[in-house]
Amino acid sequence: MDLLELGARLLSQQANVAAENDTMKSALASVLGDGQGLDLAGLAGKMAQNGELQSLLDSWLGDGANAAISSDTVRNLLGEGSIADFASKLGIDQDNAAQTLSAVLPQIMDKASSGGSLLDSAGGLSGLMNAAKSFLS
Repeated sequence: MDLLELGARLLSQQANVAAENDTMKSALASVLGDGQGLDLAGLAGKMAQNGELQSLLDSWLGDGANAAISSDTVRNLLGEGSIADFASKLGIDQDNAAQTLSAVLPQIMDKASSGGSLLDSAGGLSGLMNAAKSFLS
């Protein structure tokens, strides 16, 4: 499954965004990745290094229900600049952008981790921890 496509569809449903599909995919890639694709393993690593976000991450990567993340936590995790850029690309305000990401992010991470693929691609939990350490350097 193409996660950018899934993310764009979720954005469309969640935020009533009138942007083109490619614009939504580009906006997601800029806020959750490197501008060309999603770096969910890096994001998971960043969450894993923050004790408060570990339980959220565990729920998203596990097979049970996904714990909710607040829009304020999304802002802190991704940064105000990233949220502002994301909002600008979609033509929505920053509050709507953070709220939309708080609804969509758990679903994207959950789908990416189905069957353990996200953990596997990051080298397991130790790989996620190494990715988290890279954010501190």
